[in-house]
Amino acid sequence: MDIPCAPMLVDITVNGRAVKALAQPTKQSILYVFDRATGAPIWPIEEKPVPQGDVPGEWYSPTQPIPTKPPAYGRSGFSLNDVIDLTPALHEEALQLISKYKIGPIFTPPVVSKPDQIGTLDIGCCQGGTNWPGGSFDPQTHILYVYGKSEVASLGLLPPTASRSDENFIRGTVAFDAAPQPGAGRGGLNVQGLPLIKPPYGAITAIDMDKGELLWQIAHGETPDNIRNHPALKGVTIPRTGRAGIIGMVTTSTLLIAGEPGFITNDKGQRGAYLRAYDKATGKDAGAVFMPAGETGSPMTYMLNGKQYIVLSIGGAGYPAEIVAYKLP
Repeated sequence: MDIPCAPMLVDITVNGRAVKALAQPTKQSILYVFDRATGAPIWPIEEKPVPQGDVPGEWYSPTQPIPTKPPAYGRSGFSLNDVIDLTPALHEEALQLISKYKIGPIFTPPVVSKPDQIGTLDIGCCQGGTNWPGGSFDPQTHILYVYGKSEVASLGLLPPTASRSDENFIRGTVAFDAAPQPGAGRGGLNVQGLPLIKPPYGAITAIDMDKGELLWQIAHGETPDNIRNHPALKGVTIPRTGRAGIIGMVTTSTLLIAGEPGFITNDKGQRGAYLRAYDKATGKDAGAVFMPAGETGSPMTYMLNGKQYIVLSIGGAGYPAEIVAYKLP
């Protein structure tokens, strides 16, 4: 649940007053906004009661700071409303799986892993929400754009062997680990190879930073091959789901531009990912170019000899990392 990225320096206007602010995205899909000259919150931040854990020897804060504005731009914690519902059968199978886990709202703590309670399911931690690329701010419109992904992690704890650590517990789960392993606990969190949760799996949100309000949200990323081609979903109409990954974006005077993460297969049988452009005011598709691999960072744009270029890093499993440049016509 660490702070994943650098804060964004944003000059905004709140209640008619110009404010030099700082906006911090998080893995919980919460945006914390402060006056960067004084550190004071732009909108009130309330200490909200959060669930308490029962791990021996652990101390738990009774509250966590939750901003009153803007609203969360993605999911965190885990509830029954998050469970995959593409078909009734998949939904029922998912419910059976999660019955062996603890679920709860944001900041529900990890548990000591046992066969009947393997871990705490959480969407807003580890690699959920926003990661290291952060977001993009438009200084003309005072709109902030941020990508967040929904990816479930299991937070389980196990006593380590004496040779591994002198801590009381390290991360691990009894169900999938022969021995406690830091970072373990993500195995088995799927239903027939499909995500345990309903889409979107990756989304871009536009936030009005003058008002602290969400303007629009879109699923970012074409539906993955394993979902489009899954036999359990034959005949099921599935809108674009978005894809989970680690990507950034760049804002121009008219467009928001972001590459998709990972790989899909397009209608020509090519393996790769799209570089997408959206109308920055509405989030509607404005164009796309198919790339040989997914984005692995944040794009940039520049002008040279009257032509505009977009440059980004791409790569992935089986495709060596490279930097590619596209020229706008």
